[in-house]
Amino acid sequence: MDIVFLTSRFPYPLNKGDKLRAYHQIKELSKSHSIHLISISDQKVSKTSLEELEKFCSSVHIFQLSKSKIIFNLLRGLFNNKPFQVNYFFSNSFKKRIINLINTINPDHIFCQLIRCAWYLKDEYNYPKTLDYMDALSKGMERRIEGSGWKKLIFSIEFERLKQFENLSYEFFDKHTIISKTDRDYIPHEKKESIQVIPNGIDTHYFKTNNPDPKYDLVFIGNLSYAPNVDAVEYIANHLIAKLCLFKPDIKILISGSNPSKKILKHASKNITIQDWIPDIRNAYNNGKIFLAPLRIGTGLQNKLLEAMSLELPCITTKLANMALGAKNKKELIVAENEKEFVENIEELLNNNVLRQQIGTNARSFVKSNFNWEKSTIDLMNNFSIKRT
Repeated sequence: MDIVFLTSRFPYPLNKGDKLRAYHQIKELSKSHSIHLISISDQKVSKTSLEELEKFCSSVHIFQLSKSKIIFNLLRGLFNNKPFQVNYFFSNSFKKRIINLINTINPDHIFCQLIRCAWYLKDEYNYPKTLDYMDALSKGMERRIEGSGWKKLIFSIEFERLKQFENLSYEFFDKHTIISKTDRDYIPHEKKESIQVIPNGIDTHYFKTNNPDPKYDLVFIGNLSYAPNVDAVEYIANHLIAKLCLFKPDIKILISGSNPSKKILKHASKNITIQDWIPDIRNAYNNGKIFLAPLRIGTGLQNKLLEAMSLELPCITTKLANMALGAKNKKELIVAENEKEFVENIEELLNNNVLRQQIGTNARSFVKSNFNWEKSTIDLMNNFSIKRT
């Protein structure tokens, strides 16, 4: 089967959740199908990244967004009703070229990742199409609405637009997938129950612990310019660190990930180390005794939790982050909902090596049993079983 795989970002390096999902799906699909990758990109794609995807794809096509085009797209968004992030990635000239390219490839199926790319395919009726919502983007935006001023106004407008566009996008496609049942429940369409849940997987052979002597007490890892991760780091720095120092004045916390924002960099101190992206992220995970993820906004399945759990790192996170994961509290991870619960559970785990090891072992068993890229991709292929018109 020839499959066109359309993404809003080039799926390498693996520093964002949508890239990671696309990369592993392409890798698995390529074992038995020809993949033709079409990526919109707002960043220059390196030769190394291109070569990595060429290993799995029959063809790779990149449509580079210039800064001036992005600015124009966002300004255009002031005068239409599409979400700003849909406007951000859309170009009429790109659309014509992409449709011509698709017709040249003449695929058996088109797979579109995220509603950000849905507008490119809305008028394409010659091929079966699947939309991967991935996350409920509207719900994630709703959780960012707070306070007052221009940010609240923009987030409120984007929330309403995303909600409407998630509903509208359903009609453009034959099949639909999403990362979790929780996210599916947030999609506003009346036929949302027909959206198939395709979770992420985890390579448990790659994510395997190898550091018996971690340097840090706590570690948090993620894209450090992404709002939910920035919020989590600020929660650690503004609400937890002072209380943690009461029982352990020399506590060491590692914050690691790509593109740390100014908000994050200012929190570097004798207790908090800020580390930019490193080639092998396992080294950051394995340098911590506990993975701390106080995620209070956002949606979707958190890859950072899957990776930490696969590395037998005991995790302390929120009910919100565990909704899509579905791990058992106090057995496979620990759920905390306020400062008191976070601090008490951190103290207990730091003082109890046996409990840390037990939860870490249970965590790895849980992800091995429930999150597998090969199985998820087989389910995805079953979803593709549509006869071409």
